[in-house]
Amino acid sequence: MKIIVATGNKNKVKEIKDFYKNYEIYALDEIIKPFEIIENGDSFAKNALIKANAVFDKLSNQQKDEFIVLSDDSGICVDILNGEPGIYSARYSGENATDIKNRQKLISKLNELSLNATPAHYTACIAIACKFGSYTTHGWMYGKIINEERGENGFGYDFMFIANGFDKTIGELDEKTKLKISHRSNGLRNADFIIQSLKKYYEV
Repeated sequence: MKIIVATGNKNKVKEIKDFYKNYEIYALDEIIKPFEIIENGDSFAKNALIKANAVFDKLSNQQKDEFIVLSDDSGICVDILNGEPGIYSARYSGENATDIKNRQKLISKLNELSLNATPAHYTACIAIACKFGSYTTHGWMYGKIINEERGENGFGYDFMFIANGFDKTIGELDEKTKLKISHRSNGLRNADFIIQSLKKYYEV
């Protein structure tokens, strides 16, 4: 059994490969030509399933017997902003959004409220699509968001987020620590129970 990661985000692919060292994992463009997927769900789970199922449907019958597809839909939710940016984290700043523009918008929102820091949490939904159906699981990381960027590691909002129990942003932590505590790792840890169950059937 092999795993395709249904994303064009190289940072996410790297994190998933780093976490699942015992699995044979491929980026989407290593197996099929990337294509546009409209993520029009109203939750992390729905968007993760949209991506996983869309990629699985593109596989040949032979590939469907060999691969499962794993997708991640994740983002940061700020309590005082009614959960913004949430499922829109990657496109928070609108058309042609970038990580930098998204962070700048969030910093601006916090400054409008005169907030240096406020409670927030990261959510990651991991979806799996395979010939036996589709499945989801979640992971979270709680802490606070700050109105400045600190650190050089990570991506997305990592430079603004401080996890509970730490005094550094995720962007200031080393890769090993981030991999241990991140929302994505927590989701992947839960998803591993599903993958292990599926693996038995693929090895028959």
